[in-house]
Amino acid sequence: MLFSRTRAGIVATTGLAALLAACTTPGQDDHHTAAPATAQFDRFSYEGRAQETASATPGQYRNPILSGYYPDPSVLRVEDDYYLINSSFTNFPGLPLFHSRDLTAWTQIANVINRPSQANFQGLRSSRGIYAPDISYHKGTFYVVTTCVDCGGNMIMTATRPEGPWSEPAKLAFGGIDPSLFWDADGKVYLVGNDAPAEKPRYDGHRAIWVQEFDPIALAVKGERTLLVNGGVDITTEPSWIEGPHIFRRGAWYYLIAAEGGTGDNHSQVVFRSANVRGPFTPYANNPILSQRKLDPARPNPVTSAGHAKFVQTPDGQWWATFLATRPYQNGMYNIGRETFLLPVTWTDDWPLVLEDGKPIPYVATRPALPAQPEQALPLSGDFAYTDEFDAARLADAWIGVRTPATPFHRLEDGRLVLESRGRLGDLQATPAFMARRQQHHIATVSTRLRFRPAHEGDRAGLVAYQSDASHLFYGLTRIGGRTVLALYVREKAAADRLLASAPVDGDAIDLDIRADGGRMHFAYTTAGVRRVLRNDVDATFLSTSKAGGFTGTIIGPYVWGATGSAPK
Repeated sequence: MLFSRTRAGIVATTGLAALLAACTTPGQDDHHTAAPATAQFDRFSYEGRAQETASATPGQYRNPILSGYYPDPSVLRVEDDYYLINSSFTNFPGLPLFHSRDLTAWTQIANVINRPSQANFQGLRSSRGIYAPDISYHKGTFYVVTTCVDCGGNMIMTATRPEGPWSEPAKLAFGGIDPSLFWDADGKVYLVGNDAPAEKPRYDGHRAIWVQEFDPIALAVKGERTLLVNGGVDITTEPSWIEGPHIFRRGAWYYLIAAEGGTGDNHSQVVFRSANVRGPFTPYANNPILSQRKLDPARPNPVTSAGHAKFVQTPDGQWWATFLATRPYQNGMYNIGRETFLLPVTWTDDWPLVLEDGKPIPYVATRPALPAQPEQALPLSGDFAYTDEFDAARLADAWIGVRTPATPFHRLEDGRLVLESRGRLGDLQATPAFMARRQQHHIATVSTRLRFRPAHEGDRAGLVAYQSDASHLFYGLTRIGGRTVLALYVREKAAADRLLASAPVDGDAIDLDIRADGGRMHFAYTTAGVRRVLRNDVDATFLSTSKAGGFTGTIIGPYVWGATGSAPK
């Protein structure tokens, strides 16, 4: 990897994690009557800055610690190393895994799911697939348990090194979602997770937390399941969606922490404790131990929807919580997804507290008492920039697509990313030739140099900003009425595109620029050395979670489709 500083930030000529050769499943990708359209991208540049003003001193760190679409964090300490993993839904490769030695500066080291044989997301909408993973370690082996929603249920994968290779998944006979493992001091292991209650649900969102012993040799649960929490802290108040449970032990007590209230503004973290791993668990009288729901929604630069935490203890005995939260730009809207934050945990009378109820999550906080680490070549927090020149041996791990590929559709060649057409965006049964990076800031500029000649009506290649198959936009070259044009199409929670702007262009090489500023986007291009604006001030709030729905964030990157002889729907 080669890195250099520029005025814009950090330029990274990196590469990693090409999509590996896949098993072929008939019918997964579109079949063409002509050779698939091919597009070349010379580079991909990103520059982003936060909407809030926050400056960290050498003794401080900046929240979020992972900017952009990195939800449901699970953190693990192994001696002096820390690992963190996030949900990835139907993105492939999936389950991004990070390493740190100070809990604040993280580097992606792997994708746990990087082979099509591990998970098949065909036919799934963007917010199905891989939910809420948990990472643990015992006697030389790393374990990841997670849920593949609508694609197999709860499952477990193992590795002797966090970088992998990770095993094929083993299915777990444990229903529901959000499993995690607890390794007790007596050698027993337990799986805890969210599932249906032991009665007819009393209200929408009535769920329960269950525990069952786990056999780490057979990678299977055994014995009886035990109900730990029915509904939540107080079932008479009809608490919704108790989920994301983790059990740990401190002193004489077993603690169960879980998210409660759903993933929106009512999200929170709650805690229970017991003298026995199978309960009964008593809720903390001062729950929740983390929430932002009592704060004024009109406050400037809010952090909202905090919850889904996991704790980790440092060698000096301090406890820390990783958790998800969001940074809306207006009226509760955010396009960049749920992000990973970090805060210290304090203890009073053997009860933990992440943040007093009604206190805002800080953008800057005191660093953990851990050895200072070298400055990151490519940060994941704060303001930063990078350029991928596509001159490495393989793509960086941060590159992801939508759904599992039946066959490889990209290659790196002579300093270019070459994409070969596969399925159409919007077709749930297909994998599009789309490789993307997360939009990690509300204020961001993305650019690329595209080489493409559309041969058929409707052929297209360019940049796609994708929240879901029903909510995305395309900006690039296409063929309309027998002419090559630059076009901007939007799909606003719909089944079809709407042409927003177009302009005729000559040649087959063009520089594309997308600039995002909260809920607005601006589109410019350069041909023959002349820079022009196609469309300014486009309403991009349809890419927000509140309008598009789901649990993901916007990803932006190169895309090609064509050579069928007909335009996409």
